[in-house]
Amino acid sequence: MGQTIIAAAKEAGVTIAAAIDTGDDFATGIKQADVIIDFSSHKISAEVVKLAVAFNKPLVMGTTGHAAAEKKHLLAEIAKVPTVWSGNYSVGVNLLFALTRRAAAVLGADYDAEVVEMHHRFKKDAPSGTAARLLEIILEERKLTSSALRHGREGITGERTSTEVGIHALRGGDVVGEHTVMFAALGERIELTHKASDRCIFARGSIRAAQWVVEKKPGVYDMQDVLGLK
Repeated sequence: MGQTIIAAAKEAGVTIAAAIDTGDDFATGIKQADVIIDFSSHKISAEVVKLAVAFNKPLVMGTTGHAAAEKKHLLAEIAKVPTVWSGNYSVGVNLLFALTRRAAAVLGADYDAEVVEMHHRFKKDAPSGTAARLLEIILEERKLTSSALRHGREGITGERTSTEVGIHALRGGDVVGEHTVMFAALGERIELTHKASDRCIFARGSIRAAQWVVEKKPGVYDMQDVLGLK
């Protein structure tokens, strides 16, 4: 993603002040920048956020895989600076978020909701950040808690209830990212699908977010805000 962001920045006429990797001097690089774009590892997110707040730099966070408690803590900290945090910076995926919210609001409990995602064999976290956000949207619209989630099914599970939401993570090959939200009722099924074939869509979205967030007040935003979809 680092190399892809560099290419996308050049394409957009944006200057990369510093390209930072694990082991580099974070503080020096961050001082030189107008905005930070982070697509690293959840293991160092706390350090990135700490420096962003210390130097009062806007932040675009694209890292996923945080535990719930860790994410809660980070969200409280990054609210001190203008921050865009999204599990996916693709314009198409963010439209999928908006469409999923609309569908979940219109379709009642008699439409069973399931989310299926597939990524390359090297992805370390599951479900993906994008799938997690799709699930959050469905739960919010249906006023359900995370206890409604069913991560795959095995054995004699009994009949599906109207209050559960299924999530299935597939891994294999070099798949960049595919997400399908399914609403299935007796007699019909609606599927909303997004397929990514090139990582450049995420990089371009992050550059767009970076250009947007530098002019905003401190707070936590997402790509729905960037794209005006709210």
